[in-house]
Amino acid sequence: MAAGADGDIDNFWEYDNPAASEQRFRAALGRGDRNRDLELQTQIARTYSLRRQFDEAHRILDQVQPALGDSSARVRARYLLERGRTLRSAGDKAAAQPIFLQAYEVALGGDETGLAVDAAHMLALVTPMEAAAGWTDTGVTLARASTDPKAVALLPALLNNHAWNLHDAGRFDAALPVFIEAESAWRATGKQPQGRIATWSVARCLRSLGRYDEALKLQRGLEAEWSASGGSDGYVFEEIAENLDALGRSAEARPYFAQAVRELGKDPSFVRDEPARLQRLIDRSGS
Repeated sequence: MAAGADGDIDNFWEYDNPAASEQRFRAALGRGDRNRDLELQTQIARTYSLRRQFDEAHRILDQVQPALGDSSARVRARYLLERGRTLRSAGDKAAAQPIFLQAYEVALGGDETGLAVDAAHMLALVTPMEAAAGWTDTGVTLARASTDPKAVALLPALLNNHAWNLHDAGRFDAALPVFIEAESAWRATGKQPQGRIATWSVARCLRSLGRYDEALKLQRGLEAEWSASGGSDGYVFEEIAENLDALGRSAEARPYFAQAVRELGKDPSFVRDEPARLQRLIDRSGS
């Protein structure tokens, strides 16, 4: 939800409606605070980046750049974050990486913990795998110790990324408590589907640990949640099927495999990126 014109700048954001967000940022300009105006302009640039109008985003940032020399650390960090995000969104991770690193250093040096956490989060998205986990861990450490609202707001996503880094490294026992912490953090925000996805992730880790009954119970709960909201989730059907199958209940699993095929087969990215996984679902469904 958007805040009033005098609220914190982050509260002006409506990320799924960047055009409306832009209008809020523009309406807040010109109130006699130069640093605030520069910060608002960086966020206006981001609204264009989100709309994939990268040239316009860079043009606005180019207008901000000459004023950075005597601006606040917050403005400089914001500028660097949005320059880096624009480059990353346009597909140039290599160019974005040193800019995000500079943003992190500027924010940390200026006691802007929320922006430092943001920069660490972005660095984890643009650095090679072996370095990404370290940046996620850095962001989590900063956010856990901070009362900065932006840092606290970023913690659920960072915890989720940290947990998956551990899981993908085969460290399932270490990953589980982090997944549980991420679930608690997401559920506390009230956001959906993030809360359900976080619960799904806990259950997925339980399956990796061979704790199939516990995993199945959580996935059944998610199935009921989705049904109550008038929806469904192919990934939940897949996990119910896999847990039933692992428990030797293959006859019960088959219809869930079939439902997973129907739902996930509608997703072009899943079909494109997970052909072997989709074929397994088809094979196990008995189709």
